[in-house]
Amino acid sequence: MKKLPVYLLLTAISIVMLYPLLWLIGASFKTNSEIFSSVWFMPEHISFDAYIKGWQTVTPHTMGYYFLNTFKIVIPKTVFAVCSSVVVAYGFARFDFPLKKFFFALLIGSMLMPQIAVLMPSYMMWSDFFGFNFLDTYVPLIMPSLFACEGMFVFILVQFFSGVPKEFDEAARIDGCGTLRTLVLVLAPCIRPAIISIAVFSFLWTMNDFLSPLIYIQSVEKYTLSLALRLSVDSTGQGYEQNKIIAMSVIGLIPSIAVFALAQKKFINGITAGGLSG
Repeated sequence: MKKLPVYLLLTAISIVMLYPLLWLIGASFKTNSEIFSSVWFMPEHISFDAYIKGWQTVTPHTMGYYFLNTFKIVIPKTVFAVCSSVVVAYGFARFDFPLKKFFFALLIGSMLMPQIAVLMPSYMMWSDFFGFNFLDTYVPLIMPSLFACEGMFVFILVQFFSGVPKEFDEAARIDGCGTLRTLVLVLAPCIRPAIISIAVFSFLWTMNDFLSPLIYIQSVEKYTLSLALRLSVDSTGQGYEQNKIIAMSVIGLIPSIAVFALAQKKFINGITAGGLSG
């Protein structure tokens, strides 16, 4: 009973934090006129018309087509970002090489640089990359992840690698493991929560990215889900169907919520734990 006030307070805060999401889901079943007539999230009459219209979009393609386009970017980018970040972090945490501190400081400095600052030079680079024009392709969105472009991921992994005793490396070498096998078979399992955390971050950020695809993708057939959603907003000059846009947003949230729900335990461990967690 002494903890009852604390639980009531936490419950109230949770309701306040979750209510916008509940309202979003409820509004997707409302009519356009009903959406702005009440702040209550429950609709008077449940209708799936908004979902049917939203799935069809305003283009010849359905949302399933744009989901596929999005996953063509999200899956390889997440895999490449995780693998490259693990390798680079392993190098910083376990090896000594010339100008190590300088390069690590440069990496940390890249975390402070806003993305908007590099959009124009990146656009110019990909428009003439050794004589090739990669605009209107997925290459500019995927290829940078091969080179550990997310400094935050490397920084997180370096801290976890530093928390793993170096005796593990020595024991692995005695058993005949080389550098790569030591990383894959011994160290990577020890920092599994951190790896899952950066994978979830990469998935969510790429799934919700709007600016980068807007800059590099020009063909509607190659649009991602976020661009297709924005296209639906601008589809008419006389306004748009709010419930349809909300329904499309709810559908677009499903992969992100599913991934976070599946990886929730390891994700939280990776954010809050340090050292050995595997």
